[in-house]
Amino acid sequence: MPVPAWMESDRRLVERTLRRHLPRRGTVPATVRRAMTYSLFPGGKRLRPVLAIEACRVVGGRVADVLPAAAGIEMIHTYSLIHDDLPALDNDDLRRGRAASHRMFGEAMAILAGDALLTHAFEVMTFHPPGPGTDRRRLASIAAVARAAGVRGMIAGQVLDLEAEGRPFSYRQLVRIHGGKTGALIRAALEVGALLGGGRPAEVRALGDYGEGVGLAFQIVDDILDRVGSAEGLGKSVGKDRRDRKATFPALLGVPASRRRAARAADGAIRALAPFGRRAARLADLARFIVERAH
Repeated sequence: MPVPAWMESDRRLVERTLRRHLPRRGTVPATVRRAMTYSLFPGGKRLRPVLAIEACRVVGGRVADVLPAAAGIEMIHTYSLIHDDLPALDNDDLRRGRAASHRMFGEAMAILAGDALLTHAFEVMTFHPPGPGTDRRRLASIAAVARAAGVRGMIAGQVLDLEAEGRPFSYRQLVRIHGGKTGALIRAALEVGALLGGGRPAEVRALGDYGEGVGLAFQIVDDILDRVGSAEGLGKSVGKDRRDRKATFPALLGVPASRRRAARAADGAIRALAPFGRRAARLADLARFIVERAH
């Protein structure tokens, strides 16, 4: 299933925004800036910032107001990938179709580049959008991202993932692991888009619920592709989940049942969009794209 044209257009917008908000040459040590840039470009589909942008549109907001936060969310996602690949965690040598950061720059510089992206993301979000009346929305969006990236979200998911390796696990545990590792930042991206777009609390919650369903569908498909996909198509190593005895949906349910669970999660996400009617048609299409993607 091809990437929707609107998504590709937004992806290019995100690329330009990321370059605009990177620290300028000469203002930070050159080596760490190279390592930050190396992992940030070229990126993948830029799913999380694209979701933030579209959520802003759905509630009638101005896209310009959400772009810096969308870029910050992608910086945080990239930091998490750099650290995931380290020998102490997933020990992966390939990311986005080329050598992982620690293979290019060494472990110490990879750690520092990840830390730099994480902290720079919050600096960017602190100052945007400017202007009167935006302080409350800006602070709420920063809090949402901090929760998603922190010990209640991504960090919790990573800890639970490590503790589950090689051990029996339940479906409930699996959902909790991936709700933290993957789903938390995806949900936050939708909430941030709605918050900075001026959405009402009910709209923010509905888009967050959509994000939760989409995040689950995305992770299930990611688990499936680790079994049936190719390194060339995915841009990362495949088969590692099974070798490392990771807690995954196919390991628990098998591939066919996992596909059905992904479709069910996407359907639930689409139902959460009901209050928006046709305004959310793109998000509904994106949920279907996530289930049907081949890489």
